Amino acid sequence: MTEPRWLDERQARAWRGYRRMRALLDLQITRDLAADSGLSDADYDVLSNLSEVSPHRLRLTELAATMLWSKSRLSHHLTRMQQRGLVGREECPGDARGSMIVLTEAGLRAIEEAAPHHVESVRRNMIDLLTDEELAALDALSHRIVAHLSREG
Repeated sequence: MTEPRWLDERQARAWRGYRRMRALLDLQITRDLAADSGLSDADYDVLSNLSEVSPHRLRLTELAATMLWSKSRLSHHLTRMQQRGLVGREECPGDARGSMIVLTEAGLRAIEEAAPHHVESVRRNMIDLLTDEELAALDALSHRIVAHLSREG
């Protein structure tokens, strides 16, 4: 086994800072979302993905892939959302085993009411704290890392 390439102090500080920032940011935005709309992060993710496609429906497998969730985990979550009237399920044309997840009127209202509060939380807790240069750097590095991880996965 080769010797690990340990992080130097600057790298370790940046890594620890990123991890702490990510945890605190996720926690704050999740709290704000729940307080403002009663939705969880997962609810918002499902509803926003469905609201951004026409005609507000996706195959369960597509939605799971987009959210990086297993089909089983998503299916369980969708059952709870379905009980709350936010989404529905329909048979998938041409695939008896597949299902389409459909945004209901209540789900559309929920995401339309939640989105302005959510974007304000994102702005207040992150975007507005960055300079234009920092935002450009964040954009570049996040896309570079996502592309790398997408190739790896």
